[in-house]
Amino acid sequence: MKICFFSKRRPMGRDLITRPYGRFYHLPRIMAAKGHEVFVLLLSHRRDGRLRVEKDGVTWMSESLYPAGPLPYLKHADSLVRRIRPDWLVGFSDTYYGILAARLAGRYGLKSVIDAYDNYESYMEWLRPLHALWRKAISRADVVTAAGPQLGEYMDAFRPVQGRKAFVVPMAADPTGFVPLDRGKCRAELNLPFDQKLVGYCGSLHRNRGIETLFEMFQHLRKIHPGVEMVLTGRKDRTVRLPSHVRWLGYVPDDKVALVLNSVDVLLVVNQLSTFGRYSYPVKLYEAMSCQVPVVASATEAASWILRGKVECLAQAGDPRDLAEKVGRLLSTGRIDYGVQNTWEGSCELFLEALTSNGTPVTANPLQSTQENNSRDGSMGPLVRKGSFSGHFPLEQHSGGSF
Repeated sequence: MKICFFSKRRPMGRDLITRPYGRFYHLPRIMAAKGHEVFVLLLSHRRDGRLRVEKDGVTWMSESLYPAGPLPYLKHADSLVRRIRPDWLVGFSDTYYGILAARLAGRYGLKSVIDAYDNYESYMEWLRPLHALWRKAISRADVVTAAGPQLGEYMDAFRPVQGRKAFVVPMAADPTGFVPLDRGKCRAELNLPFDQKLVGYCGSLHRNRGIETLFEMFQHLRKIHPGVEMVLTGRKDRTVRLPSHVRWLGYVPDDKVALVLNSVDVLLVVNQLSTFGRYSYPVKLYEAMSCQVPVVASATEAASWILRGKVECLAQAGDPRDLAEKVGRLLSTGRIDYGVQNTWEGSCELFLEALTSNGTPVTANPLQSTQENNSRDGSMGPLVRKGSFSGHFPLEQHSGGSF
C-alpha cells in the first residue's frame, strides 16, 4: 500500500526530522517497517531549507513557510500526489493538513484519512471560517481517526453518513527510555534531593495553562506534608513567579525526561474543562504510566479513559484542594502497575484496521505479512509490547491550528 502523510514539521514543538517523536513519526515509521510505501510532506514554520531524506524506510520531505508562504508546500503536495498516486492521503497534526488531504483526495479520486490528537478548533476558537472548512473536510473524509473516543465522538457529529464512525488510534509513550528506573539514581543525575517527597509537573509554565491552580494546590499540600517539594520542567513565562520550595529545572532535553518522571513521587497532569481540555490525551500521562509513576490528573473524561477509571488518580478539575488531597494519598505509594500499556505498534495496527474497514485490503510484502500472521496466533509478537487497545470505538467532532 502507498500512503502519503501531510503534517507540520514541529507538532508539539518537536522537529520530526531531528527529534523524532509521537504519532507523527512512529505511525509512518511502523507502516514502512511493515512493507508499505510511505511518504511524509512537512511544512516548517521556520526558515529551514527544502529537504528530502530517507529515514527508517520513510521518504521525508519538507518545505518552509518562508519566504513565499504556504504556496510552495501546496504545489509540492499537488505534484507529489499526481506523481505517486497514493492509495491514501492522511492529514496529520492540524486542521490545515486535514483540509488539504480531503481536497486533494477529491481532486484526484483518491481516499483520505483525517487524524486528530487534539480538538484543533480550540487552538483558535475565533477563526470560524477555518472551522467550517475543517468540518467539511471531516464530512468528506473516507476515514477519521482520533486519539480517544471523546474526541472521535465529537468529530462524528460532522459525518452525516450513518455508520461511518471515527476510529480510536490512541497515543502512547515513545519506545525509548519510558520504563521504571531507579529513583535514587535518577535524582542523583538531576541533582535532586534523596530524602524528600517530590511532586512533579512537566509542561509550559503559563498562566493560561492553569499554573496558579498548581501553586495553590502546593500551598494546601505543604500544610499537610510540610517537607514536600515541587519539581517543574518546561518553558516558563517571565510573569510567572515561583513559590518557595519549588524547583524549576528549565527545559529538559528529550533524553532526560524519563529521568524526571522516575525522580518524582507523584506526577501532576492538569487540564481544564474547556474545549481543549475535554479532548486532551496528554502524552505525559502515557509516559508516566509506562514508568509506573503515581499520577494525579484532572478528572476529564479523556483522562479517566486513559487511566481506566482509577479514581485515586483523578482529581476534580480546577479544584486545588481535591488535587492536594489526591496527591497526599499517593505520596508514599511507590510504583503503580497500570496494567498493559498501549504501544505505537498497537496504534499502528488500529490505524491499519481503520483503512481495511473502508474496503481497502491492507497488503505489504509477503515476508512481512507472514511475520504479522505469526504474531496473531496467540503470542503478541512484535506488534504489541505489553498489550494494546483493539477494535474501533464509535466517536464525534474537531478543528484549529496554523499553517
